[in-house]
Amino acid sequence: MAGENSSPVDPELLAILACPKCKVRVELEQDRLVCVKCGRRYRVEDGIPIMLIDEAEPAAAGWKPKGE
Repeated sequence: MAGENSSPVDPELLAILACPKCKVRVELEQDRLVCVKCGRRYRVEDGIPIMLIDEAEPAAAGWKPKGE
C-alpha cells in the first residue's frame, strides 16, 4: 500500500518482487513496475502489483535492459 512516502508499492514488497517471466527484479518507474531484463511493465492498483504476464504492457519505446 502507499505509505507515507506516497510510493504506490510498499518498499519492503518491492524488494522481493520479481518479473514472473524473467525471474529478475523489477523497479518502480512512475506508476508501473518494470522488469530490468525484458522491460515488461506491470500496473499497480490500490497498492497491489498486478504481476500477470498476459496483462503486462510491452517495454516502452527505446527501453534498454539494465544488465540483470
